[in-house]
Amino acid sequence: MTMAKEERQSLIDLANEARRRAYAPYSNYPVGAALRTKSGRLFTGVNVENAAYPQVMCAERVAVFKAVSEGETEFEVMAVVTNNGGSPCGGCRQVLAEFGLDTIVLIADGEGKLQKTMTVAELLPEAFTPDHLK
Repeated sequence: MTMAKEERQSLIDLANEARRRAYAPYSNYPVGAALRTKSGRLFTGVNVENAAYPQVMCAERVAVFKAVSEGETEFEVMAVVTNNGGSPCGGCRQVLAEFGLDTIVLIADGEGKLQKTMTVAELLPEAFTPDHLK
């Protein structure tokens, strides 16, 4: 899938805007995500921290879970924005792999500058997928 520069930037900007709503009082590392499904719908997510640290939820998973709860399971592209262009954690990579290794992930910094473009397959080589359970 090829995306025009304007399309990529629009999704990155949406994720960066969502990032402002992150609840990150412990790490002070706000993350925003914007997910576009193959049907064209958009879902955003932010990280939500908790004083009981294991109960934290990442922005990427929030966006995916919102999409799935609305009946969307085919994803095209996700933008992830952090202050320093950090990439999705292992748990988020695994959740994204559940819905397709060909999903594109745009990784950008807090200024909205694209740092990397990768597929989920590139983020999580040799992913464990539903096909392994057959």
